[in-house]
Amino acid sequence: MTESRPFYHDGMRALQDRFDGRRVADRLAQHRRRYDFWDADRAMIEAAPFFFIATSFGDYSDCSMRSGMPGFVKIVAPGSIEFPEYDGNSMYRTLGNISRNPNVGLLFVKFDGITARIRINGRAALRHDADTLGRHHAAKLVVRVECELFSNCPRAVHDLQGGRLSGYLPRPGYDPPAPEWKSRDYIKQILPQNDPHRGE
Repeated sequence: MTESRPFYHDGMRALQDRFDGRRVADRLAQHRRRYDFWDADRAMIEAAPFFFIATSFGDYSDCSMRSGMPGFVKIVAPGSIEFPEYDGNSMYRTLGNISRNPNVGLLFVKFDGITARIRINGRAALRHDADTLGRHHAAKLVVRVECELFSNCPRAVHDLQGGRLSGYLPRPGYDPPAPEWKSRDYIKQILPQNDPHRGE
């Protein structure tokens, strides 16, 4: 997948401008948006036992989870992944939406409180040729996704494995620390005027 549209639409831009976030949004897109896998992406995706997927068509929207043994999501080309559709409940909400609208959103997250999330905005296609099916044990169909990738910091991710909620989330009587990304050279001088960590 190559860049074919702006990363932000006018609704996103309006809110960025309302809260003085356009500079940060543009800088994050410049430094974090990509069309091939970084080493950390590859390691996380290839070891993932699940991910979340959002699809839509007209008034129908759906968010689901796909699970499998680690390795069930395969990187098959630069910027391209595949995952199998296993036996399920016969509703075909995810695949049905994809058959009408190829735009999908995927989220890979490791609930350890430290690993960055990988967000994929992609274009999906349903594959059922013998070669593709042969790469995926027990697949009824295979979904191939051409990826636009963007990684997010893990500050809002709870450490479910360790039984700890994120220490970066606000609550009464507690001021969360600044996340690491706000101290990066390409960000720290352009934080919004009302950012609680501006100037730290």
